[in-house]
Amino acid sequence: MAEMTYLEAIRQGLAEEMARDERVYAIGEDIGAYGGAFKVTEGLLERFGAERVIGTPISETAIIGAAIGSAYLGMRPVAELQFIDFVACCFNILTNFAAKSRYRWGAGVPMVVRGPCGGGVSGGPFHSANPEAHFLHTPGLKIVEPSTAYDAKGLIKAAIRDDDPVLFLEHKFLYRRVKDEVPDADYVVPIGQAVVRRPGDDVTVVTFGAMTYTALEAAEQLAQRDVEVEVIDLRTLSPLDHETVLQSVAKTNKVVVLHEAQRTGGIGAEIAAAITERGFEHLDAPPVRLASLDTPVPYNPGLEAAFRPGVEQIVAAVGQLVEY
Repeated sequence: MAEMTYLEAIRQGLAEEMARDERVYAIGEDIGAYGGAFKVTEGLLERFGAERVIGTPISETAIIGAAIGSAYLGMRPVAELQFIDFVACCFNILTNFAAKSRYRWGAGVPMVVRGPCGGGVSGGPFHSANPEAHFLHTPGLKIVEPSTAYDAKGLIKAAIRDDDPVLFLEHKFLYRRVKDEVPDADYVVPIGQAVVRRPGDDVTVVTFGAMTYTALEAAEQLAQRDVEVEVIDLRTLSPLDHETVLQSVAKTNKVVVLHEAQRTGGIGAEIAAAITERGFEHLDAPPVRLASLDTPVPYNPGLEAAFRPGVEQIVAAVGQLVEY
């Protein structure tokens, strides 16, 4: 075991997979000598060479298009976007080519599209996106967002080994703020399995990514009031682990669904609907959704803090559920 940051864990997982399988390569803007915008790929060029760590022009469409083409030819590309916001440039080729390829003619597209998501760093409206909802409606595309260094390494390895396309979201606020004990030995975290980060009996909070830590902080405050919150970290957003969520709701009978992306059309709506459809008989109160405001992400730090759900909102929502 070695203690490492969330960022270092992703780098180590990618390096291990490149060493294990010569078909794996990295492609993206400034990922070579510069080491990537956030230095996730630092050192890989020296270790694996320019044929497997490929720097590109500033064209997200070209990066993803090249990755899809090489995946068709048997390679296993890991494509980095400097900021995941610009995955919007690639929407057509991801949804109409990569995601539908297996259904259309039986050919998998084993590729990973990875990049930094999320706010909390005053990145403004073009560098703070949480785009998962745009792609949840796309059959054939898996979506992953780890919250810990352990999961970041295990899930990037699982994503690279997957025979279909995976959108791998890395919350930039966690890159250097989160450290875990991570095994040196080879391991994967299975795609599609949520985990209970904190057990509790009174209210369930379902979340993922950086919001996991916000939920855990709120849970500690609520514990001082004798309210025990169970925090579920989804880890994978598509496919969703409904069973873990439903088992928790059957125990607590009350649920808050928390995410950082804007509220309308967000993943929280899908989770709340699934809970209502499949677990209605266990509910003692309507599911509550907590999410960001339906505006672009503000640049000003104070406005951004007000834009995103925080500990106070979670504590208040749980308190209302307890009193329902």
